[in-house]
Amino acid sequence: MKQLVRLLVCLFAFPTFAADSTRPNILFIAIDDQNDWIGCLGGHPQIKTPNIDQLAERGTVFLNAHCQSPLCNPSRTSLMTGRRPDSTGVYGLAPWFRQVEDLKSIVSLPQYLRAHGYRTLTAGKIYHGGYGRKKTDSEFDVIGPPPGIGVRPKEKLVQTPSNHRLVDWGVFPHRDADKQDYIVASWGVEQLENPPKEPFFLSVGFFLPHVPCYATQKWFDLYPEETLQLPPFLEDDRADTPRFSWYLHWKLPEPRHRFLVDNNQWHNLVRSYLACTSFVDSQVGRLLNALKKNKLEESTIVVLWSDHGWHLGEKAITGKNTLWDRGTRVPLIFAGPGVASGGRCKQPAELLDIYPTLSDLCDLTQRDDLEGHSLVPQLKDDQASREWPAITTHNHDNHGVRSENWRYIRYADGSEELYDMRTDPNEWNNVADDPRFARIVKQHRGWIPESRKPVPGSKHRILLYSEDGSVNWEGSDVNPDDPVPELD
Repeated sequence: MKQLVRLLVCLFAFPTFAADSTRPNILFIAIDDQNDWIGCLGGHPQIKTPNIDQLAERGTVFLNAHCQSPLCNPSRTSLMTGRRPDSTGVYGLAPWFRQVEDLKSIVSLPQYLRAHGYRTLTAGKIYHGGYGRKKTDSEFDVIGPPPGIGVRPKEKLVQTPSNHRLVDWGVFPHRDADKQDYIVASWGVEQLENPPKEPFFLSVGFFLPHVPCYATQKWFDLYPEETLQLPPFLEDDRADTPRFSWYLHWKLPEPRHRFLVDNNQWHNLVRSYLACTSFVDSQVGRLLNALKKNKLEESTIVVLWSDHGWHLGEKAITGKNTLWDRGTRVPLIFAGPGVASGGRCKQPAELLDIYPTLSDLCDLTQRDDLEGHSLVPQLKDDQASREWPAITTHNHDNHGVRSENWRYIRYADGSEELYDMRTDPNEWNNVADDPRFARIVKQHRGWIPESRKPVPGSKHRILLYSEDGSVNWEGSDVNPDDPVPELD
């Protein structure tokens, strides 16, 4: 009850505006665990994503966009609240930020739009898991189908070291229509066929290509195994990276690259991920076709994003929880009113920028507590300069800073990495200790924010570092000479 009262007080604390039919609608499309393996981003030479690519052609794609956290809950919390993880202290899969005393009254993006006369609707995965879907959460006016997998095989297809029920991939007999993402897309199409009278904020979140990466045979057939290209890989790639980099993903459900090779699963995982990405692209296409069919295309801003990237063997791991480009780079595309077509912006952008950008595009009163910056200058001119880099944080005091040409990483113990992304796009050569680049390191070090420690209730992927040098992963101490799990 107290939580509901706080939210009501917060919402009425700033003006509530009547619906304005001249304001653009917003179609807000989220994809889970989607890295840069998208056609318009060039992350994998064989990927087929025609619908997302057409959206990019109709609008502006950010070629250097990055998440604020390489983990679902903190990334989505950041995007939807306009605050960085180091400001909120939300670093793990729990807690839901409304459960944190000093975060309860934050005005989220859908609440902000509702206060300006928008009808807010949601389906699938927008916040992490079921967060934000309870009526008492007061995040949306209309709540559609939940996120999920849908039909799945009777038994796991791949037995991984963790044997986690979600860590699985492959093909088995089923229909696209049986997948939860298909059901979520169908609901989105229904809303577009019968749109509200008010301007709407329709958020549709897809679960795939998050594991389990199950796809039907027709999507697998797009990527024949005999011609499949694996991602670039360098043996001993981690030899010049700090040991602390392992602490960020010390023990995770996703297996190491070694498991993929030893069990002949690397091709299967890559193929599964590509197939699932193409399937999700087809569901995005259903939404975009409905938008056009119902003559809403010219009056609707479309923004498509993913919460973070995903490794498929690079840096000797699979999964997320890293501060390298494969873990942070994401698709970010805007199209519609106020957005130039055919834009391809190389300036760094952050998911944190979505909130102020939509405020700007919709000509709404801009909040003064948002930590991102409007991308409207780049949406009008993709060559417009931008002074801010993209900053990704994973647990307290671990940050990656991505400028146009460089990636800089600083871990909680002070260890560092630096990569020249022009000559070393795979981040194989750490030059942080090279005196020739001391000025570059100093410049990027200046962007490192101060981190808040994890909020009460933090759990699942929580890493703690103390001034005495001790490291704690998920409640267990990690000693300097402990072997890396599943590796040493």
